[in-house]
Amino acid sequence: MTPSARAIGVVTVSRSDYGHLLPVLREIQAAPDLELVLFVAGAHLLPRFGRTVDLVRADGWSVAAEVDMLDADDSPVGIAAATARGVDGFARVFARRRPDVLVVLGDRFEMLAAAVAALPLAMPVAHIHGGEESEGAIDNQIRHAITKLAHVHFASAEPHARRIARMGEEPWRIHTTGAPGLDRIRPSELMSRGETAAALGLPGDGPWLIVTFHPVTLEYRDTERHVDELLAALDKLETATILTYPGADTAGRAIIDRLEEFAGRHSNVKLAASLGDRVYLSLLEHAAAMVGNSSSGLIEAPSFGLPVVNIGSRQAGRLRGANVIDVEPERDDILRAIEAALAPGMRARLRALPNPYGDGRAAPRIVSVLRELELTPRLVRKRFIDAGSGS
Repeated sequence: MTPSARAIGVVTVSRSDYGHLLPVLREIQAAPDLELVLFVAGAHLLPRFGRTVDLVRADGWSVAAEVDMLDADDSPVGIAAATARGVDGFARVFARRRPDVLVVLGDRFEMLAAAVAALPLAMPVAHIHGGEESEGAIDNQIRHAITKLAHVHFASAEPHARRIARMGEEPWRIHTTGAPGLDRIRPSELMSRGETAAALGLPGDGPWLIVTFHPVTLEYRDTERHVDELLAALDKLETATILTYPGADTAGRAIIDRLEEFAGRHSNVKLAASLGDRVYLSLLEHAAAMVGNSSSGLIEAPSFGLPVVNIGSRQAGRLRGANVIDVEPERDDILRAIEAALAPGMRARLRALPNPYGDGRAAPRIVSVLRELELTPRLVRKRFIDAGSGS
């Protein structure tokens, strides 16, 4: 790092975005003219979600600051209050340690808080994974709000770049890079099936299911019914299953309570608050299918040829590959879809198909833009480009 190194701030708020950001963090760290300034917030700091900030540090990353914004209240009012605490917390942190550019990813309310805090400081914001859709969650509006707050956009696919442009963003701000989370999928770094089984207490033979189900936040009153239908379908299976915790969303506690009860009475079911990135990716390699409504089923799973049973509307509108089977949150529909996903030869057919989210070389493209970005008043002074104006 040179004395005049450009400081790139990166915000991570949960295990999910951390995995996607890892290749970007590595590229920034490797660049001699860049300084990584890592801000950790949200679910990373909570014991009930595995206190994954400890894993971040164990991976060797220096944390510039922690922003404690969540508490036990996951009601809609609690989430709104957490967002407000996050704006306050990030503002105070940025006042002490202001990066030259701030990188945020995706659609979490914690990320929105960071982007809002950066606005009065005229701090340039770079947004990864804008222009996408997830119609069943408040994340959808949050993602588009971050797009309008951001000054640079790293889209995961051309349809998403076009959508960002239709939102009035200037063409020079938009870069189609692919999804950086795919960069970390390296077969040589994955655990063997035997190592994965030993790490998770799974049987060495037979199929495995990985299940991740988040609240559909625009339908949060139906959360208990949705998860009950999923568990009723799983109850009819004897397949070895790994259940993972949901994110810190409205009504997430209701899901966790039911997962804990279900795992407690099924010897073939393991429950994990957090798996860690290498174990998680290895599980995607060796599992027979994924079930739930995680964006990982649409973004990472295609790179493994992994069949995915996507339940309900949380990911409605999102770009998806041929590996995805969409079903309503009804037990019989879910069970039939799981049986279809487990059909012999399904994974072999899917492995030959491309991932619509890119080629696994997104992080170098992102960091190249961050290095060459002109930090002038033009960057933070945004214009709205009307459709068809071409300027």
